[in-house]
Amino acid sequence: MIRVENLVKTFGGLRAVDGASLEIAQGAITGLIGPNGAGKTTLFNVVAGAYAPDEGRVLLDGEDITGLAPHRLFDKGLLRTFQIAHEFSTLTVRENLMTVPPAQDGETLWNAWFQPSAVRARERAVREKADEVIDFLQLGHVADELAGNLSGGQKKLLELGRTMMTEARIVFLDEVGAGVNRTLLKAIGEAILRLNRERGYTFCMIEHDMDFIGRLCDPVIVMAEGKVLTQGSVEEVKADERVIEAYLGRGLKNRPARTRAPEAGA
Repeated sequence: MIRVENLVKTFGGLRAVDGASLEIAQGAITGLIGPNGAGKTTLFNVVAGAYAPDEGRVLLDGEDITGLAPHRLFDKGLLRTFQIAHEFSTLTVRENLMTVPPAQDGETLWNAWFQPSAVRARERAVREKADEVIDFLQLGHVADELAGNLSGGQKKLLELGRTMMTEARIVFLDEVGAGVNRTLLKAIGEAILRLNRERGYTFCMIEHDMDFIGRLCDPVIVMAEGKVLTQGSVEEVKADERVIEAYLGRGLKNRPARTRAPEAGA
């Protein structure tokens, strides 16, 4: 579905993404992991149109979408969420959802003046869709709460809900579990799985919680120093010496056993 070919993005002299190539299969929940500074979020930003790459290209179902603006990618069904949720804090949960669908009838002065019945009908339809999303995510108890008053986990659920208000084909999730308590993290994971299995959503997610990744993702792609290091199942990448080395560092991996810090409980 998504094919990234030899992607390069530099900032000054730093090659944040350095010739990365990967594929995201339709219908999969793909994990993207790696140590801090590996280039994961920069790669997301290039694919999602926030940055133009210096080299390489991005394909969506064979169509070259390299460098397209985020709003044009939105129209093609490619969406992303952020590590820090971007809600409209002074709008309610329901109102946040209702702002998402594009080209609503009430957005033009002509329709507001001369076609008020069409505006009202469209608003009813959008509200019904928002209520369906609220029910799906079990957010009914906060539907009329200002989004700025939600917990971190509830804001992440709201961001996921906003992707449901349009015809999403692939959603990029940037650390959806960051700062979320275990109860809400479980709810987020279940919602992602349901969207994948019941509605055919394709996901690619950056995450540091390997238990969370293990429950949701197959395959898992590992990045290090701007490059794709390897990919496979969670078990395969956790056992890969290159992945261990990328996370722990060459010095720790190769240090004589007697100089290493003792194991917990030793």
